[in-house]
Amino acid sequence: MVQAEGQKFRVLVADDDSEMRDSLAHLLGKTNWEVETVAGGEQAISRFGQIMPDVVLSDVRMPGMSGLELLQNLHKGIGEAQKVPVVLISAHGDIPMAVAAMQQGAYSFIEKPFDPNRLLSVLKHAASQHRQGLQTQRLRARLLNLSGLDRILLGETDVIKSMREDIMDLGESETPVMLLGETGTGKELVARALHDLGPRAGGPFVALNCAAIPLEHFETTMFGSVDEERGTLANVDTGTLFLDEIGTCPPQIQAKLLRVIETQEFSVVGSSKSTSVNFRVVSASNEQLDQAVEEGRFRRDLFYRLNNVVLQLPPLRERREDITLLFAHFLEQQAAVYEIVAPQTSADDLAALLSHDWPGNVRELRHVAERRILAARRGRGSVAEAIQPDLEIDGVPETLRGAIAAFERQLIAGAIKTHQGRMDAVAEALGIGRRTLNEKIVKLGLKKDELL
Repeated sequence: MVQAEGQKFRVLVADDDSEMRDSLAHLLGKTNWEVETVAGGEQAISRFGQIMPDVVLSDVRMPGMSGLELLQNLHKGIGEAQKVPVVLISAHGDIPMAVAAMQQGAYSFIEKPFDPNRLLSVLKHAASQHRQGLQTQRLRARLLNLSGLDRILLGETDVIKSMREDIMDLGESETPVMLLGETGTGKELVARALHDLGPRAGGPFVALNCAAIPLEHFETTMFGSVDEERGTLANVDTGTLFLDEIGTCPPQIQAKLLRVIETQEFSVVGSSKSTSVNFRVVSASNEQLDQAVEEGRFRRDLFYRLNNVVLQLPPLRERREDITLLFAHFLEQQAAVYEIVAPQTSADDLAALLSHDWPGNVRELRHVAERRILAARRGRGSVAEAIQPDLEIDGVPETLRGAIAAFERQLIAGAIKTHQGRMDAVAEALGIGRRTLNEKIVKLGLKKDELL
């Protein structure tokens, strides 16, 4: 978990040895921790609720209340998500007791004499996971309290709050609305919200993806024909017509579409009889259509008829503050579909979410959440793996040695990207030492600057 600037993790240290307490306080204070020390388990219980630590570091053997008893008291009657991790320090002879504590919920134990770097690493990971668990819990609570448009169009950034207000205002209107935004930003979701919040909510909502209809079938799909089934316009009466990717509508259809929107009448192919239809039109495009107008690919009069009001949907990379909330929502949603408990989002998961550019926007994020849940069903997986699910090797080498090297190159390159070049984090994620990682990078010809 990346700490905010000026933010410190809090640790409560319980040890009856005053020299050990002073030593730990000095070590942790020097490495940007807020430290409180107490001489035993009873004092730790007393101070716990006042300082709300991110992790508790306790000796196993202490007079009065042991580290194991402290663990049991701290976790008594508390849900898993709220339990503060307890790390135990044990002498060699206390290993059986430490193992028992691990079985009862201790986060880890460190044997004396301990390596300061290992101690700091274990405490940091424990505190990070606790903070992340609390954040996930808060997100879940917020999601439970959402309703209406807040649940449909999730987000806390100013641009999303403003868009929700615009949708509320436009819901009661009959004016045509044009939605602009990259693929996957939720244009159809907004179109449905405009429909559901207005007087046409009881009528049909019909979505037509103009880019998916072959040119030779476009006219019959839109208007219907005398010898085939009803067209789209006949099915949208009293409702809302959503024209997705309107910029791909064939030029020869654009004039007829303009007439239908203006007159609310159309004729099926092969008939001269006009049919009345009443609908509101909402259109969408992933390109700025004014350029298409200037290039002659899109009729100017149709453009002006459709863009009475324009809503620009932001790409996900421009509202990164919403990524965690959206991911928590999709994770819970997919967990319910697959009937499992949603996995905790770790600090590494969060780093992967926030470092990715999300070219597929909200749609891509939803798919990543589903892949994460599918992996969790098998007891494994991470967000980084869900973002890049295919570790495919182009041109698989013929020899086993070559295939292994190609796989290592892909794996290490992916880890460097995920951890933004922080090599200690890369080595830890790959489960190898820093020296081994450096040797492999040189041997495989990887260049960190080119990967970032």
